[in-house]
Amino acid sequence: MKRFTGLKVAAAAAALVLTATACGNAGSSGSGDAGAKKKIEILQFVTHDALDATNKGFIKGLEANGFPAEKVQINQLNGAGDNSNVTQMATKISQSSPDLVFAIATPAAQAVANTVKTAPVLFTAVTDPVGAKLVKSLDAPGGNVTGTSDANPVKEQLELIKQLKPEAKTVGIVYSSAESNSAVQVEWAKAAAAELGLTIEAKGISASSEVSQAASSLNVDAIYVPTDNAVVSAMASLVKVAESKKTLVIGAEAGTVKAGAVATVGINYEKLGEQTGAMAAKILKGEAKPESMKVETQTEYDVYVNETAAKNIGLTLPADLVSKAVEKY
Repeated sequence: MKRFTGLKVAAAAAALVLTATACGNAGSSGSGDAGAKKKIEILQFVTHDALDATNKGFIKGLEANGFPAEKVQINQLNGAGDNSNVTQMATKISQSSPDLVFAIATPAAQAVANTVKTAPVLFTAVTDPVGAKLVKSLDAPGGNVTGTSDANPVKEQLELIKQLKPEAKTVGIVYSSAESNSAVQVEWAKAAAAELGLTIEAKGISASSEVSQAASSLNVDAIYVPTDNAVVSAMASLVKVAESKKTLVIGAEAGTVKAGAVATVGINYEKLGEQTGAMAAKILKGEAKPESMKVETQTEYDVYVNETAAKNIGLTLPADLVSKAVEKY
């Protein structure tokens, strides 16, 4: 056997260290280096107040739980409400070796879940995660996907119609037939309406450009706006039609009230985002895995009113309702 000189031994040892280091840094940014920034991909379906608030809240939740800006590398993507865009973006995300993916709204979550099979995926602003086939059950998701649901208190929201307009009998709903979260809310509304002596008239649309025409075709006492991305992104056109007819509009979340609905009792989307950010931090720290993390919801709801919108249809809001509001517009 040949003997190595001291120089040769040192060189061989250095080569081994370099090889080990290279292997340790392979793959995603979180692999093998505790000090490396965690790579997070965020895919938001469309821009509107509610989804923007969850995005903001998610980042706040990360920061509050040990992942401030200097510890994460975040890439923001927005599908602009176009399903083909969302699908292409989800495919790119799957090829980017992220440490975690955050999907905002049902179409974005479905696209990501269909393409990202190894990295943890968290969703928010998803009304029916089981119906959307994102998880096996709310208590035991069973795969690499979990998150928070924005299931809203539909019956309590329809009760606002009876409170503000006791004589109301018919309620119109404009919804996107392409969004599974919207279809399930229509069914919830029909069930709640039956208990309250109301009748639902639903109009399906395929694009936000059809919102105004669909709203114009409704001959109802009030309009209920669910957490529908296509409709909410065109809220101004729906409100314009409703105000021309002096029709009461009740929303499903704060953003719709800010945009011209008269009132709602609903979830706080920024807080929902923070809740999801806290879940993400647990995953990034290795404290939990998506497969065993329950889908979380909010259990406390806030009242929001738009006094200007009420005046525009000749309605005076009850003082007790206004006093309960956390936000007034």
